[in-house]
Amino acid sequence: MRRSILPRLLVSALAGLQLAAPAVDAAEPSGVAIIVARGTPVADMDRHELALIYKRKKRFWPDGRRIAPVNLPASQAVRRAFSVAILGHTPEELDEYWRDQYFHGELPPFVASSEEAVIRFVASTPGAVGYISACLADKRIAVLMVIDEGLPCSR
Repeated sequence: MRRSILPRLLVSALAGLQLAAPAVDAAEPSGVAIIVARGTPVADMDRHELALIYKRKKRFWPDGRRIAPVNLPASQAVRRAFSVAILGHTPEELDEYWRDQYFHGELPPFVASSEEAVIRFVASTPGAVGYISACLADKRIAVLMVIDEGLPCSR
């Protein structure tokens, strides 16, 4: 009695597809994490306050320490998601705002070259605040909030 080989081939093919599929960790955080150095005297923050900080309208933490916001390059997806969610505009749309602010003596936030550079800057600069992919947050920094903009991890 000869059994059909088709069921065995189908099972083998499905098993191969399952092995070839990338592993996705459902518990891995997604979105944009707003980060500060450990020990910063801020327990939480809302989007409006964060927008004031990044527009350089709020300059000091409650303890009097100067706030040092840091951006990612305008071409990065995390920067775009942050800018649209918090500031209501793309980085390119904010260029005119910063040109106007420049004539009032205001400069835009410092731009770090990568998310790792943001983490290092925030961890080592008193009063710094930044944003990274939520999945990259580690023990060097504290996460104030996560903005879930459907942004996948940038690892």
